[in-house]
Amino acid sequence: MTEEKYTRCPSCKTVFRVTDAQLALRDGMVRCGHCQTIFDGRAAQISLAPRPVADDEVMDEAMLGPPTVTLRSSRALEPLPPVEHPSQIEPRLHDEGVAAAGPATHTVAPDRGDTADARDTAPDDVDFEHRFAWDRSARRRTRRTWVHALAIPLLLLLLAAQLLYHFRDAIAAHWPTTRPALTSLCATLGCAVRPLRDVGALSIDASDLQVDPAHKGLLILTATVRNRAAYALAYPYLELTLTDAQDQVVVRRAFAPVEYLSGTVDLGAGLPGNGEAALKLFIDASATTQAGYRLYLFYP
Repeated sequence: MTEEKYTRCPSCKTVFRVTDAQLALRDGMVRCGHCQTIFDGRAAQISLAPRPVADDEVMDEAMLGPPTVTLRSSRALEPLPPVEHPSQIEPRLHDEGVAAAGPATHTVAPDRGDTADARDTAPDDVDFEHRFAWDRSARRRTRRTWVHALAIPLLLLLLAAQLLYHFRDAIAAHWPTTRPALTSLCATLGCAVRPLRDVGALSIDASDLQVDPAHKGLLILTATVRNRAAYALAYPYLELTLTDAQDQVVVRRAFAPVEYLSGTVDLGAGLPGNGEAALKLFIDASATTQAGYRLYLFYP
C-alpha cells in the first residue's frame, strides 16, 4: 500500500493530502486552496506519524508527533501555470479556479518556519491583468463621478423650470416684477400668465335689485365686488337667483365677467389687490314673479 503524503501551507498551516504526480506537475510548486499562498509542496512536506519514543525518554505532547489537524484533499491544491521561473510568480488573491472548502483547524499557534511566502518575494509588476483590472475599475468610478456631477445640476435645473411653469401664476401675483419675463417665456411656450383664483378672498360689499321704472318687467342689479387679497385675482362669475315670497327658487342664472363688466376693464389683469369692481346688470324678468334674490361668486 502506497504511503500517503502530506504537505502544509507555510502561511495558514492548512495540511493537504498530495500525490507524487501532483507535485511533479510544476516541479512541486502549488497554490493553497484556502489562502492562495504559493509554496513548494515538496519542501513543505510533513509526516503525521508519531515519532517513536524510547522507554527512558520523558513522554510529552510535543514528542507524540504533529498536533491533530483537519486534512484537506489534494484537489484543494492547484498546480501553477507554466512560468519561466518560480520566483516570477505572484499569487492571485482572487483566483476563480481554486476549489476550496472551509479552512482546516488545528490547536497549535501558527509557525511560518523558514519557507518564504511567495507573496513577499514576487515582483510588483508581474500580474498585469490584475493591475489593469484595478485601473479599469478606478476609471469607471471616475466616469461615474463626472456623470453624477453633471447630471445633478441638470436635474435641479429641470425641476426649477417645471416648478416655474406650474406656479407661474402665483409667482407673477406675489412678485409682480417677474410678470414681464414670465409673459415673454409663455409667449414662446404657448402658455399664459393669468391672475390667481381665490374666491375666499372675494366678497360682495353691497348689492341692490330694483325695478326699472322706464321699462316694464326689467330689473336693474347693482353690486360691488371687493378683493381683500394684496395681489390681483381673476374676476369671478356671478350667480343670480330670483326667489318668490316663500324663498323658493324662481329662476337662476350665471353671468361671466364679460357680461357684467364694462368693455374698458382689462379682464386679463384681474381685480387689483385690495381693489373693488362695481357692476350693473339689466335683467329681463317679465316672464317671472319674484320677491327676493341671492348673489353668489364662484369660479367655474
